[in-house]
Amino acid sequence: MKAHHKDIFSKIPETRTPKEKPGGPKNNRAQSSIPAAFAAASKYKSDSLEQRAKEQAIALWIGRTGLPACTVEDEDFILMMETFDKRLTIPKRTKINNLVDKMFDDEKQKYKERLATARKIKIGLDIWTKKGLTASFLGISACFFCTVENKAKHILLRLDQITHPHTAECIKNSVDRCTEDWGIPQHKILTVITDKRSNMIAAFKPNESDASASSEEESSETSDTEDSEVVEDQRFGHIDRTPCVVHTLQLVVNIIQKDASVSRLLGKVRALVKLFRKSSVATERLLQLCQLTLVKDCPTRWSSTYLMISRLLQIKDSVVQVADGMSWDYLLPSEWQRLTALRDLLLPFTEHTQMLQSDTQSLSLVVPALLDLQGHLSEFPHAQGSSFKDLASLAKKMKANMDKRFSCFLDHTDSKFSPLTAAACFLDSTVSPEALLENDDQQITALLEKAEEYIAQLVPPVVREEEVEDEEPEEEEKESKEGPQRKRPRFKFLSKASRPSRSSCSKPCVKEEIKKFKEQLSQPTNEETALKFWAAQGDSVYPSLKPIALDLLAMPASQAFAERVFSITGDLTRGRRNRARAILERSAFLKLIRGQ
Repeated sequence: MKAHHKDIFSKIPETRTPKEKPGGPKNNRAQSSIPAAFAAASKYKSDSLEQRAKEQAIALWIGRTGLPACTVEDEDFILMMETFDKRLTIPKRTKINNLVDKMFDDEKQKYKERLATARKIKIGLDIWTKKGLTASFLGISACFFCTVENKAKHILLRLDQITHPHTAECIKNSVDRCTEDWGIPQHKILTVITDKRSNMIAAFKPNESDASASSEEESSETSDTEDSEVVEDQRFGHIDRTPCVVHTLQLVVNIIQKDASVSRLLGKVRALVKLFRKSSVATERLLQLCQLTLVKDCPTRWSSTYLMISRLLQIKDSVVQVADGMSWDYLLPSEWQRLTALRDLLLPFTEHTQMLQSDTQSLSLVVPALLDLQGHLSEFPHAQGSSFKDLASLAKKMKANMDKRFSCFLDHTDSKFSPLTAAACFLDSTVSPEALLENDDQQITALLEKAEEYIAQLVPPVVREEEVEDEEPEEEEKESKEGPQRKRPRFKFLSKASRPSRSSCSKPCVKEEIKKFKEQLSQPTNEETALKFWAAQGDSVYPSLKPIALDLLAMPASQAFAERVFSITGDLTRGRRNRARAILERSAFLKLIRGQ
């Protein structure tokens, strides 16, 4: 039919199935185009360096930003990555989660090993609560001098969600679990820096039972040397709490809010700032005149009152011009003058706050900063004269409050005095001559003595057993040379045990190193920072003093690092993203170690 009647055969519907070609059903698949075939053939192999490097980069981005792992399966993300590199095979969410977890575990293990080599560690704490009081988090950080990289390090140890109420026991248990998990022994913790909240103070307050037990032990000991060691351990060996210097400075600054005349002036300033920030017309005119806007203060933000006053005075002329055009009332000329004097009063506090809130290397600057602020508050009333008596009286109140709050750092007779900051200041070659050595004040002289005593207590004792072992063979040789006249003891080892121990437990002569350091400071140094100064000193020059100096100089003066953790992870705790609490600590840790 097909051969002889093609026209009729063409009209017959085909019901047969075509025979499969040799090779099975694989050949029935639709053939791809030539460009698609070349693209498929040029994909990276799954175990190639290029593929793994790009997967690691994607995983690191997901881990640091806290984005959900399903982002890599989004169509737009896949299209974007294909635009960058067509040869890349986009990993799935499961692989990304595994890579991020492995990355977090590896980095955590690396810093565990570095913490194990650290001589002294500082712990920082802070609690942050959401606006709706639906969740609270405790941030724990650690600062130390890394002997591997020879520089100061500050890392996040833990970011725990805690339940209400935030009791001292809850805080202490969280810190104990954290230090146990990271393998930090108690004797390595130099101090714990917290704010002035009552729960933080109670969490690290020594128990009365411990104090009574230590007193009983002291009374039961008969040896003078043992008594002195117990007293030294009780005074310098326990873990103490150091108040955050920056938080305490803000409490001093907040006195201005309680002064009636200053509070009335600040009320007018806030009202004026509120008018401008609520008016789009006034804001637009202000931007056209000076390209700046007014800022409002925040009660929980450091130096926010100074920043509000400073910006208002900076664009004063533009503010007056816009206020006249809007028919608004603004400050009187005398009030502008008082506001300028108030800015001058707060300026040093803002500068020192900015300096002391660094993550590392600011503990040695505490004493010079406090002495400088005391001098500023003492001179301010004389500088103002009779112009603004209320501000002069306010400066005196601030100085009295500052002396009371910082007596633990500056007054050696105070019951809560800690020589830690004075010791760090003494070892800082950039500030020690001006702040301590060249200061003839009796209080500063006593502070210097306490600092030297504290440094001497930090030097570990050295037990010299080798010398004793070397002496014993010499005694045996002498006995053999004396001949048989001397009778051999019946109980040889018992007689040895009854001899007084000759092992000497002594400390290196750190006082000589301190004296040498003072002599060196009498000459000008070329190093820019204190850490560089000590790094340039050989280990044989200051064998005992150099490790202590590096450890103390690396420490911060505040726990601002723990607060910045919540600024970084704030987006992860908002709205529906509360489900990201499981990866909150992981994301914060990976982001904070960036660049380290």
